[in-house]
Amino acid sequence: MKVVLAYSGGLDTSVILKWLQDKYNAEVVTFTADIGQGEEVEIAREKALKLGVKPENIFIEDLKEEFVRDYVYPMFRANAIYEGEYLLGTSIARPLISKRQIEIANQVGATAVAHGATGKGNDQVRFELGYYALRPDIKVIAPWREWDLNSREKLLAYAEKHGIPIEKHGQKSPYSMDANLLHISYEGGILEDPWAEPEESMWRWSVAPEKAPDKPEYIEVDFEKGDIIAINGSEMTPAQVLATLNEYGNKHGIGRIDIVENRFVGMKSRGCYETPGGTIMLKAHRAIESITIDKGEAHLKDEIMPKYAELIYNGFWFAPERKALQELINSTQKNVNGTVRLKLYKGSVSVVGRKSPNSLFSPEFATFEEDTVYNQKDAEGFIKINALRFIIEGYVRGKNNK
Repeated sequence: MKVVLAYSGGLDTSVILKWLQDKYNAEVVTFTADIGQGEEVEIAREKALKLGVKPENIFIEDLKEEFVRDYVYPMFRANAIYEGEYLLGTSIARPLISKRQIEIANQVGATAVAHGATGKGNDQVRFELGYYALRPDIKVIAPWREWDLNSREKLLAYAEKHGIPIEKHGQKSPYSMDANLLHISYEGGILEDPWAEPEESMWRWSVAPEKAPDKPEYIEVDFEKGDIIAINGSEMTPAQVLATLNEYGNKHGIGRIDIVENRFVGMKSRGCYETPGGTIMLKAHRAIESITIDKGEAHLKDEIMPKYAELIYNGFWFAPERKALQELINSTQKNVNGTVRLKLYKGSVSVVGRKSPNSLFSPEFATFEEDTVYNQKDAEGFIKINALRFIIEGYVRGKNNK
């Protein structure tokens, strides 16, 4: 059996690699995706080679541009937020990884894929829904649902027994973390008590808001069809845009949240997230939309957004309903062009200006001064028509109660 393993090179997936070789007598193909997690991905090549993986069976790929262009940007056109706060940083990365795994499986003639997600979390669902949507006949191996290596101590013992190289870099973080170009997440440790405040040392990316610069910083972002194409007049690729916004956000302590979310599998989970660039992007996108899309379009987008966000959170990126919603969302973005000016200051991002060649904002209509385009007496008929059902109900009930 040939198996494509989503491989980070860490303890869990290194043990999985050896376990697949032993239990399934598998020829393992490793796939390591660089989506901006900030770690040296080439280390995974060295570890895979030491564990007997053939050089031609090691895939390490830079997917940062595809990640932002084809996944993050479409999601932000919808202003997607799960349960009012979560910007879906982990959720949106999984369909890209699963897609590329299946493509590699097809390329190398593999009949199975494997991942390191536990049987308790959301990621197993996201990976596997992606696999089956793209290749219905694929065999999925989820070791955490099969083996008894259910603790770090057992994993370390297995690694030592089988000569799996595990580098030790000082004290291990007490948190389970996941990072990509959009965000970094933290779970476990003291966060399992929802009353406990996160330690300041937990946060890896951003400065504490109270320690951010005492002077606000202003930036301008340019949009074209709903996507940011330039910052402060400098054109950038999608990945460059997000990386640059991350730098601004981290400098000013923007994008930290502490939430309890409802997992797909039915339990509540507390997590802390840093999403600096995404927080800025969302604020800017809503600002440019406020002057460029029709009221009906805007309200419809707000109505469908929770459903769209839930689909992504639950792993249905490749589902026909998500694709249908995406087509609708994209159709609203043709006039979402222009510039937004933002003020960054001590954990906050404020919109202080917006302009667009496609703006629907008209000073002639909006002015509080005398104008020649709107007759204020017209409002009386509008109000009376909308109040008619109340008036009728009042008359009828009043008459029947006499």
